[in-house]
Amino acid sequence: MTTSEMSAGDRPSPADDKLDRGVLKIASVVVVGAIMAILDTTVVNVALQQLTLEFETSFDTIQWVATGYMLALATVIPVTGWAADRFGTKRLYMLAIVLFLVGSVVAGMAWSIESLIAFRVVQGLGGGMLMPAGMTIMTRAAGPQRVGRVMAVLGVPMLLGPIAGPILGGWLVDSVSWRWIFYINVPIGAVALYLAWRLLPKDEPQPAGRFDFPGMLMLSPGLALLIYGVSDIPAAGGIGETSVWLPMSLGIVLIAGFIVRALRVENPLVNLKLFRDRTFSIAAITMSLFAIAFFGAMLLLPTYFILVRGETALRAGLLLAPQGLGAMVMMPIAGRLADRTGAGKIVLPGLVVILAGLAVWAQAAADTPYWLLMVSLFVLGLGMGSSMMPIMSAALQTLRKKDVAQASSALNIIQQTAGAVGAAVMSIILAALLAGKFGVETSQGQLAATAALQNPQTHDAAAVLAADSFASTFVWSLLLVALCIIPALFLPKRPPAAPPVGDDEGAPTPPMLAH
Repeated sequence: MTTSEMSAGDRPSPADDKLDRGVLKIASVVVVGAIMAILDTTVVNVALQQLTLEFETSFDTIQWVATGYMLALATVIPVTGWAADRFGTKRLYMLAIVLFLVGSVVAGMAWSIESLIAFRVVQGLGGGMLMPAGMTIMTRAAGPQRVGRVMAVLGVPMLLGPIAGPILGGWLVDSVSWRWIFYINVPIGAVALYLAWRLLPKDEPQPAGRFDFPGMLMLSPGLALLIYGVSDIPAAGGIGETSVWLPMSLGIVLIAGFIVRALRVENPLVNLKLFRDRTFSIAAITMSLFAIAFFGAMLLLPTYFILVRGETALRAGLLLAPQGLGAMVMMPIAGRLADRTGAGKIVLPGLVVILAGLAVWAQAAADTPYWLLMVSLFVLGLGMGSSMMPIMSAALQTLRKKDVAQASSALNIIQQTAGAVGAAVMSIILAALLAGKFGVETSQGQLAATAALQNPQTHDAAAVLAADSFASTFVWSLLLVALCIIPALFLPKRPPAAPPVGDDEGAPTPPMLAH
C-alpha cells in the first residue's frame, strides 16, 4: 500500500497492536540498509591482519582503516537531523546508500593504504547517515505507540552484524579476496536503493531554518578529535602522550563551545533543548553507560577465542553465534512488551540478565568449558535484546514529530561516541593487564602474550595468565553494566500515550498518516 493510496479509513488505530503492511515494507528497506552498514564495520575488523600483509605496513597504521570509518560516522551524524528536515528523509536515505556504495567500490579498488583509508572515510560519510535517517523514517511511520516494535525490527541487524560480520569476513578473506569485503556491499546496496525508491513514502522537505555552519565546525571536528585521542590510547601507551591528550583536550573544548553556543542560538545543529524532556535525558544517560560497558566488552570476546583458545577468526565468529540467536529470540518480544508495559519494565530485567552472562566471563579461564561460554553468550544476547532498543524507543516516544529527526541524530552521536570510548577503555585495561602479567610495556602486552602462547614450552602458563587478564577486564565491564541500572530505574514504566492523528505537539505522528 503506497502513501497516496492510504485513506483516512485505512489509518491504523492508535490502539492497534500490530505493525501494518505499510510499516513493515518501510522497515524492510531500513533493515537492508542497516545490514549493509553494520556488516561492513565488523567484516573489515577480521581482515586487518591480511591488509597489514597486503600493504606491508604496521598495525598502528592499518587500524585507521577501521578508525577512519568511525571518525567519518561521528562527523556526519550531526548534519543528518537538519538534512532530513531540509531535503526529506527519503532523498537523504537514498543519498546515504549511494555514498556508501561509491565508497565500497573504490575501497575494493584501493592501491595503497593511504587510498584505502581515504575511501573508507567516503564509506563512513554514507554509513553515518544511514542509521539516524532510517530510525527517523521508521519512527515517523509507526507512531509513538508502536515505536518499540519498529526499533526491535531495526535492532536485529544491529545485533546480528557483530556475529555474521566476522563469519562472512573470515570466509571472504580466506577463500576469495580481501577486496570482496567491500565489493559484497554492491549487491546489497543495489537492493536497498531499489527498495528505497519503490517503497519509502515521499516526504516533503520541511522548514529547517538556516544550517548551523558554526555549530558543525565545532561539533563534528570536536567529536572526531575526541574519538581520535581516545582511539590512540592503546597504541600510544597512555593518556599522558601528546598524541592522546592534545586531540582529546581540543575535542572537549570544541564540544563545550558547541554546547554553550547551542543553548543561545535558534536552530542549532543538535537541539540540546531535547534534553529538557526528562524521559529523553534519562534514556540518553542510560544509552551512554550501556554503550561504554557492553560494546567495549563485546570487542574482547573474539580476541579471547583467538588469543587464549587458539581459534581462527572464522571459528571465533562462529562461536559468537549464540549471542545473535539470543538477540533474535528476545528482540521482537521486548519491543512488543515495551510498547505495552513501558520500556523501564523491560530494560531493568535485561540488564540483570546481562550481568548474569558477564559473570561467567568475569571468571573465564583458559580451560572453561565451551558449553558454558556458549550458554553465557546466549544469555548476553537475551539481555541485549531486552535492553538496547527499548532504551532508544523510550527516548523517542515522548517527543514531538518535528523533533524526531534531531533526536535520532543525537542518540546515534551518543551511541557512536560512547561505544568508541568503551572500546578504547576496555582495550586499555586489557593491554595494561597483559603487560603486567608478561612484564613488558603496555603497547607490547598483546604481542608478548601471542609470542608466549605460540611457544609450546610456555603455552600452558601463558594461557592461564592471558585468561586471567581477560577475566579481570570483564569484571570492569560487569561493574559498568551494574552502574547502568541506576538511570534505568527512572525509565518510563507505562506504555507510551497515543496522541490524536496530526497532533504535532504530542509524540511523533507519522507523516504518512497526516497525508
